[in-house]
Amino acid sequence: MRVALHVLGVAIVLGVLLTAPVRKAGQVSAQESTRKITIVEPYTEYEWWLLSWTDNASLCRILIDHDDLPTLDEVAVDCGPELAAQWQRTPPCKYDETRFCKGVYVFHASTAPREREVVVMLPTPVAWVNLEGCAPAPPTNFCASLPSLVITAEEPLPDYQILSIQGTYDEEPFFCQGEICKLPLRTSPPLGSTIEFWANSSYGDSSPQYTAQVRVIDTGVTPEPGGEGFNVDVISSQWLGEPLASCAAIWEAFPPVGAPPAWLTTPDEFALLASEKPYYYLAGRLIVQGLVDASACPNGGMLPNGYADACGLDQSRPVLAEWQNQFDQRIIEVGRETGVPAQLIKNLFAQESQFWPGIFQFPFEFGLGQITEQGTDAVMIWDPVFFDSFCPLVLAQETCDKGYLGLGERERALLRGALALQASADCKDCPAGIDLSNANFSVSLFANTLIANCSQVARTIFTATNQLAGRLVSYEDLWRLTIANYHAGPGCVSYAIHQSWDLNNSLTWENVTPGFTETCKGVVPYVDQIAKDN
Repeated sequence: MRVALHVLGVAIVLGVLLTAPVRKAGQVSAQESTRKITIVEPYTEYEWWLLSWTDNASLCRILIDHDDLPTLDEVAVDCGPELAAQWQRTPPCKYDETRFCKGVYVFHASTAPREREVVVMLPTPVAWVNLEGCAPAPPTNFCASLPSLVITAEEPLPDYQILSIQGTYDEEPFFCQGEICKLPLRTSPPLGSTIEFWANSSYGDSSPQYTAQVRVIDTGVTPEPGGEGFNVDVISSQWLGEPLASCAAIWEAFPPVGAPPAWLTTPDEFALLASEKPYYYLAGRLIVQGLVDASACPNGGMLPNGYADACGLDQSRPVLAEWQNQFDQRIIEVGRETGVPAQLIKNLFAQESQFWPGIFQFPFEFGLGQITEQGTDAVMIWDPVFFDSFCPLVLAQETCDKGYLGLGERERALLRGALALQASADCKDCPAGIDLSNANFSVSLFANTLIANCSQVARTIFTATNQLAGRLVSYEDLWRLTIANYHAGPGCVSYAIHQSWDLNNSLTWENVTPGFTETCKGVVPYVDQIAKDN
């Protein structure tokens, strides 16, 4: 990777579904929760003094609640940054007579029991959505008849209960008594219908206000005489059904009705991902590493640039097919775990490295996806869960607590370098110089990096248009923009998106591509090659 820089407003109600008071759209809202209590907590206070080695004069007092030395931050809070810095610079006193020592030191003065008031936030109600009458399975999410959307609420505090669930359905209000609300679905526009919902508690407050986008499309399929069929998709953070592809949830974009194109699928069997492509560079690496004997070919079957020639390729074909398919099972596993289409992952690896996870055409590009040190910025910034788990493996926890953007450039560089090396499979002592176990392990890293790029593209589109990505751009084109962001970097993609929006008020891939500058234009055939149904 080169870095350059889900229905209709509801007026009919079923069962416990009741008519809401008449209000204009936008006037109903959740009652903001203020769930907190104040408790008195006993603790031990440790008093330290910051003293001068020269005359033992007390310079300030430091109060902490743990039994080890004060931290630098604690000294800075109670004594100021200058004294804290002086304390940090002061070496331990090595003299028998302390009058020869310079600087400042801390002295434990006293310990005492204390009490303090602590504000404790209590858990709020929560509401979830699912379907009743159908359990649609991807990729088609087919239902033989129209299901109902079921909203179920939970009250986490004892002695309190959910009183009602309410909200708006395509801007029309609805109201249900109790902790379950069933909304009968109808066909929707192609971009889906918007449902806003929340739960009201006897505590006197409400859950957060949630959103579900629901798309119901009549397929025209009639499995039985007089029957019908529907594709039903739901996008919501509160969805309990089959998990949605991760990036679709980030973009709030529905996949194509019925099924996505082949390059955006994850096959059920790894054999369906198999390929037999004539990769000349891969063939060259196999010859050089002694995995293929091309001695019968002129020049050993090699070209000066490190690629195999036609003879070398022919000699390599049996090993070539085996090598390019050995990662398929892991790719499918990662596709199922992350929601990133397995075929997309494989196509990307083919473009970036031709499945040779060692050093490819450029130095400092690592692994099957040829990630660079700078390219790891996206996953660090846009995937905080990943950052929180990875950072403490490299830096101290208190440093990681600052967040990636809160770190200094030296710490960020250390993290980028460490992560890039995680993708590297070069191994001098391994067969063919490649650590295949590490190459397989790194597949999930590249999938998470793509998800981070999905988030970055979503933010870029919102910045340019002030609209959600899924309301403007098709699912397929959002993936194209994400691949471009991965390969060419956010600078290239952001400029092209802003250009297209300013000129055309459109963000189709066809309209965005003219906005790539001369140095970025190479990303267009790169994306088009990956976005092919093989």
